[in-house]
Amino acid sequence: MTQPSRTGGQILVDALKIHGVDTAFGVPGESYLDVLDALHDSSIRFIINRQEGGAAFMAEAYGKMTGKPGICFVTRGPGATNASIGVHTAQQDSTPMILFIGQVGNDFVDREAFQEIDYRRMFGQMAKWVAQIDRAERIPEYLARAFQIASSGRPGPVVLALPEDMLTALAEVADTGRYTPVQASPAAAQIDQVRAMLADAKRPLLLLGGGGWNPQACADLQAFAEANALPVACAFRFQDLLDNAHPNYVGDVGIGINPKLAARVREADVVLAIGPRLGEMTTGGYALISAPLPKQRLVHVHADAEELGSVYQAELMINSGMPQVAAMLAAMAPVDSSAWRGSVAEAKAELLAYQQCPPIFQDGKAPLDLWQVVQQIRAAVPADTIVTNGAGNYATWAHRFYRYGGMRTQLAPTSGAMGYGVPAGVAAKIIAPGRTVITFAGDGEYMMNGQELATAVQYRAGVVIIVFNNGMFGTIRMHQELHYPGRVSGTELHNPDFAALAVAYGAHGEVVNTTAEFGPALERALAHANGKQLPALIELRYDGNLITPGATLETIRGNAEKARAAR
Repeated sequence: MTQPSRTGGQILVDALKIHGVDTAFGVPGESYLDVLDALHDSSIRFIINRQEGGAAFMAEAYGKMTGKPGICFVTRGPGATNASIGVHTAQQDSTPMILFIGQVGNDFVDREAFQEIDYRRMFGQMAKWVAQIDRAERIPEYLARAFQIASSGRPGPVVLALPEDMLTALAEVADTGRYTPVQASPAAAQIDQVRAMLADAKRPLLLLGGGGWNPQACADLQAFAEANALPVACAFRFQDLLDNAHPNYVGDVGIGINPKLAARVREADVVLAIGPRLGEMTTGGYALISAPLPKQRLVHVHADAEELGSVYQAELMINSGMPQVAAMLAAMAPVDSSAWRGSVAEAKAELLAYQQCPPIFQDGKAPLDLWQVVQQIRAAVPADTIVTNGAGNYATWAHRFYRYGGMRTQLAPTSGAMGYGVPAGVAAKIIAPGRTVITFAGDGEYMMNGQELATAVQYRAGVVIIVFNNGMFGTIRMHQELHYPGRVSGTELHNPDFAALAVAYGAHGEVVNTTAEFGPALERALAHANGKQLPALIELRYDGNLITPGATLETIRGNAEKARAAR
C-alpha cells in the first residue's frame, strides 16, 4: 500500500530497515543531511568515521564478517574519491557492500558544480552496479535492486548517488519486501563428474577461496574433505575457510607460499578450486597453475559465470554459490582415497615445519623476535580471535605463523590495499564486541588510517593494535634492494611515537623493544581492551634489516650485488 508522504531521506532509511540494516558507517556531509536526520530516529546505528577511506573499509569488513552488504555514506567529490579504495577492495575481495554518495542537486547537474562528479563513469569498472536516484518515489526500487545485486552471484559493491534535492523531495510510495540473494547450484551430473575425476586421481588438492561463504558451507566443505581425505589449501587471504589446526589444512596459496606446498600444487593431477578467482597472488603470477591451459585437471567452481573461463580453461567449470556446491559435495558418496590418504599427513607436517622459527631469529641475537611475538599472541587469545591486517611485509608474520581458528577469524584485503587493518579491526570489534580482535599494522600502514583509533575510542571498541615499526615502507624497500641494491630512495620513514599518540587518543599505548617485554605488554593490552572496552596499541620497535622470515635486507642486497656483478 502507498505510504504517507515522506522525504527521500526518510524513504531511504525506511528501506534500509526493511533490508535488515543495523549498522552504517560514514563521514557526514551537507549533501545528505536529510538522510542523517532520518537516521536520528532510526534503530540503525550510524558509526561516525574520521575519513571516508576508513569508513569504506569498515563497511567492507562488515560485509566480510556478516555476509550482508556493508553500508557506507559519504559526501560528494572528495568524500567519494576517498571512499573509492573501499569499493575497489570490495570488488576484488568479492564482498557485498553499498556505497551511498550525496550528489549535487539535479538543478546543478552537468555544470561541474561544487564537488560534482559523474559517479557512473568514476566507478564504472570498480563496482557491480552504479546508478543515480533522481526521483524519490523510485528509492525503494533502486535499493531493492542494489541489495539484490550486491549479494547475488559473486558478491560485490554497488554505488548509488543521491542528489540533494531528491532527498528533500516529498513522495508517496509503497515500500518493497526484503531482498533475497540468488545463487546458482551445480547440476547433479557435474557433481558426478567431480567424483569421477577424484576417483581417477593420485595427487588431488582442494583449494578454497573467494566470497559468499557462510559457516554451514565451511562445515560442509570440511565434511567433504574429511570423507575423501583431501589436502585443503586456502587462497590468498582466505585462510579462515578451514580451521588451521584441522589435520587436512595444509597451508595458504599466496605470497610467501611454502615451497613444498607450491610443489604440491604444481604436481597435483586434480585441483578442485572452490570459490577463488585464481588470480595473480593465488597462482603465483599464473605459474603454479599455467594459463590458459592448466597442466593439472582443473575443476573451477565460482559464483560468477563470467569468471569461469575468463583466464583458465578448466576441464570442468561449475557456476554455483558456495553453500549450494558445499552441500552437494558433502552429500556425495566418498571415493577410494587410498592412493593419496598418506600424503595429507605429509603435507601437514611440511606446513608445521614451515611455521617453525625462521633462520633470522635462530641465533637469538635479535632483541625482538617477531616469531616469538606471534607465538605469544597465539597462546594468549581464544581460537575465535579475529586478526586483521592491511598490506606490507609485516603481514607475513600473521599469514605464515598465526593459525586462524576458522570462519571469519581473518580480515585482510586481497586487493593489497594499505590502510585496511585498523578500520577493519575497529569495525570487527564494533560488530562482535564479545570477541578478541588483534590488528597487525606496519608503520606505513598505520599512518594511512590510524585516525580511526578515535572511532574506536568513541564507540568503546577494544581492539588491540600491534604496530610493526621498522622506519620504512618495508615491501618496497625489499624490492628496491632486490633490483637497485644499496640505492635507497623514497622508502624511509620518520615516525611519531605511536604509543604516545595512542594515549593522546584515549587508548592504552606501550612501546616494546625486546622479546621479554612483549608478553607482559600483551597481557596489559588485552586486559585494557576487554576490561575497559577501549583500544590498546603496542608499538614494536625492531631492526628493519629483519625484513622477511626468509632473508634479511643485507642478504637480499648482497645477493643482488653478486648477481649484478656476474652479468
